Amino acid sequence: MAVRKYLKNNAGTLTEEAAVNSSAGAGDEGKIPALNASGVLAASIVNSVGTSAGAGDSGKLPSLDGSGRLDNSFMPVGIGADTAAIATSETLAAGDFVNIWDSTGAKVRKADATTAGKEAHGFVLSAFTHPTTATVYFEGTNTAVSGKTPGVQFLQTTAGTSGSTAPSASGNVVQKLGVAVSATAINFEPQQPIVLV
Repeated sequence: MAVRKYLKNNAGTLTEEAAVNSSAGAGDEGKIPALNASGVLAASIVNSVGTSAGAGDSGKLPSLDGSGRLDNSFMPVGIGADTAAIATSETLAAGDFVNIWDSTGAKVRKADATTAGKEAHGFVLSAFTHPTTATVYFEGTNTAVSGKTPGVQFLQTTAGTSGSTAPSASGNVVQKLGVAVSATAINFEPQQPIVLV
């Protein structure tokens, strides 16, 4: 629907002017706002942001993200998900359990029970195509998995995955990752890995 217009007094002459359904900033001062195509005021009009850039966003209203939650960037340090942004060294799939390692700085790769030193330190909830920076979760619930049997989950020899049976071959790493509470959720509580001989 087209933005509606109204009449204004322009130095004694009635002039038609359109309401605005998004704000371009200070240049729109004094204009009448209009609802957008969704029937609500645009974020630019109510001065809201979906993520916080810090002090520069002081005074702005927070808005919920696509999942209906506040972004972690709004939370004070120590509140919210325990995450870090780490450069990838390979492409990661949503739900992968990951290993942090040193390759000219911290890098993240899929955890792998076939090799000592590739134990799981965290997980990712989104896919990340290498090269990029991944958001790694160090605690909480991995809700990007599927087909899990409720109960204890172990790191598997298929990189990045978990399963209800521990690896058993010589040289494999046995690491409990936590507990599957449903087919699509694992409460991540990693244990110390043990290398089989």
